Amino acid sequence: VLIVFGAVVRVLPHAPNFAPVGAIALFGGALLSRRLALTVPVAAMLASDLIIGFYEPVVMASVYASFLLTVLLGRWVGRHVNPGRVLAGSLAGSGLFFVVTNAAVWAFGHGYARNAAGLMQSYINALPFFRNTLLSDFLYSGAFFGLTAAVTAIVRRRTANPTPHSLFSTPPNNG
Repeated sequence: VLIVFGAVVRVLPHAPNFAPVGAIALFGGALLSRRLALTVPVAAMLASDLIIGFYEPVVMASVYASFLLTVLLGRWVGRHVNPGRVLAGSLAGSGLFFVVTNAAVWAFGHGYARNAAGLMQSYINALPFFRNTLLSDFLYSGAFFGLTAAVTAIVRRRTANPTPHSLFSTPPNNG
């Protein structure tokens, strides 16, 4: 579900850098097995890149690598999931994506001087994209972790106190 969701949102029209893949990486790192956590964001990216198209290989590799590093941040979040860790992990993942991918654009792209001023210009030009990355990572991480917490609480409550004669229970045999 996460792969399909991540790929579909990337393919549908959306604001630049406003996609759920970073949050999927963080969430997967926190709650999925290591193998699945590493596979899910890469699969979502590959599926959508097949439709959107591929670009500069080294820059593209930096995007994928930043999501894999975000999975590692998710492992830290998953040690004790709470809103503070989710927020910190989301912020760190967004920052990591910003630093890594814009350094790659500067180093391997064609639009910036290969000096400190060019690197700084790369980061300055990317600030509007960073805002969108932050907003989407906060929104989607909040949704993924929040929905998981809500469903877990509901299941625990229903398991601890099953409601007699509910739609999902078997009525007593009085006969």
